[in-house]
Amino acid sequence: MVSEVLKAIEQHDDFVLTSHARPDGDAIGSALGCVQIMQAMGKRAEVVLSDGVPHIYRGLPRAGEVVQAHQINGRYRAAIILECDDLQRTRLCGWDKQFLINIDHHSSGKPFAHVNWIDPSASATAELIYELAQQANVKITSEIATCLYTALLTDTGAFCFPGTDHRTFALAEELVRCGADPVAIAQGIYFGNEFSKTRLLGAALSRLERDDSLAWMYITREDMLRCQASDEDCEGLVNYALGNAGIEAAAFFRELENGRWRVSLRSKGSVNVACIAGRFGGGGHECAAGFSLDGPYEAARERVLAPLRRAMKGSANHNQWP
Repeated sequence: MVSEVLKAIEQHDDFVLTSHARPDGDAIGSALGCVQIMQAMGKRAEVVLSDGVPHIYRGLPRAGEVVQAHQINGRYRAAIILECDDLQRTRLCGWDKQFLINIDHHSSGKPFAHVNWIDPSASATAELIYELAQQANVKITSEIATCLYTALLTDTGAFCFPGTDHRTFALAEELVRCGADPVAIAQGIYFGNEFSKTRLLGAALSRLERDDSLAWMYITREDMLRCQASDEDCEGLVNYALGNAGIEAAAFFRELENGRWRVSLRSKGSVNVACIAGRFGGGGHECAAGFSLDGPYEAARERVLAPLRRAMKGSANHNQWP
């Protein structure tokens, strides 16, 4: 499939690269790595995102060149959509004239483009971007390596999610050999939080609840205002619920301005949360997924926890010895 992507790239000169709204580490790292690879191939390429670059990733090479917009510039003849299982999730308009290339590793990925490279066996989209560079004979510079290592680290949950295997660490090793600094990258991501995020975490943890191996917590708009928090301060908070002994799945609920609730789901591997998110129009990975639904909170919570409980019960029964 990488050969089809390369063939399509050869046929165009101007590219816009993008990913999903509320971009995570794989979205940012893969886009920044890929745009440098495209430029090394002699193409004109630019990264455009609807929500811009989150604070913790702004130190990555070329992050300052990312354009934040809601409309695709008409001069682009082709587009590469990265780590995004549905075109609408980019929250960008103006896709009617571009030749579309879709590169993704989500199990929920959809073949919406003219050329689709979807490989759920990859631990991160960055793994596919690295393969693209290899096949295109593009040298992995230290800047490209830094972007791709960041993507790999974050999308594997710091190498904790199922699917992390010898190939993951082989790629991590190669990226370090090419100049990625694993200590600096990890400290920038995990020790670089804004104070507002830490305060918001306190509010969420004060409402932490559990039912057997399921945990959940929530924050309100009032919490967001009191903590002077931004939307990106909510990223990763669900992991603090999942990180407790005996917890197999966790949910984090965030109240939106329109009365809806944003839900982040995480699993240690026994529950496929992407399937549950798909029922609500969302998507993601088997161990990390998200979606939005209508409130009020109590109703939204029960709508989400019910299928989680069923899935966890089914998993427990499946794993029992006969």
